[in-house]
Amino acid sequence: MALLSKKDANLIKDPLADNNPITIQVLGICSALAITAELKASVVMAISVLFVMGVGNVVISLIRNIIPSKIRIIVQLVVVAALVIIVDQVLKAFAYDLSKTLSVFIGLIITNCIIMGRFEAFALGNGPRRAFLDGIGNALGYGVILVIVGFFRELLGSGTLFGMKVLGDPIAKTGLYSIGYENNGFMIIPPAALIVVGIIIWVQRSRNRALIEEA
Repeated sequence: MALLSKKDANLIKDPLADNNPITIQVLGICSALAITAELKASVVMAISVLFVMGVGNVVISLIRNIIPSKIRIIVQLVVVAALVIIVDQVLKAFAYDLSKTLSVFIGLIITNCIIMGRFEAFALGNGPRRAFLDGIGNALGYGVILVIVGFFRELLGSGTLFGMKVLGDPIAKTGLYSIGYENNGFMIIPPAALIVVGIIIWVQRSRNRALIEEA
């Protein structure tokens, strides 16, 4: 017997491809620009959003029938703010240097339109199980794009991955640098993220023509 029905499985699979929150819904672009110059920061942000969306969707779903409609947005903000504080404190305890780099952007998870959108569009109308799957699916879809963008920006911009030199030493001229390769400084500035995201969107639409909007 399948662990998930086809309908439930699609809650996880769709945001990874044909309904990705960044490349299809064009949400969460700010963090894709701001923190993807390093792969480590991209992974940590992806995990942080995964925790906030998964737990947040479940909490909102559990209390959906007792939230007065007039203050539902405030309640959602309180829930996500509490979860973001937990993430921030954990980072400060176990990865202090990284927490200083991501401090502002971790705080901005509170206003991430992907999270608030899923609270409003899905968690308020579905049970905890399906809300959890929806939160995990959308967070994974968001995180996959962050990791892909972070991978190429750090590799091509700095010649490193997770801070480790993988293309050689640019000062000692070893590895690829020995044959004249140079890091592309453009890749470490925010506009480069837009280009990488644009390439991902192009590849996605090339593989699935149904995603191309008619003029």
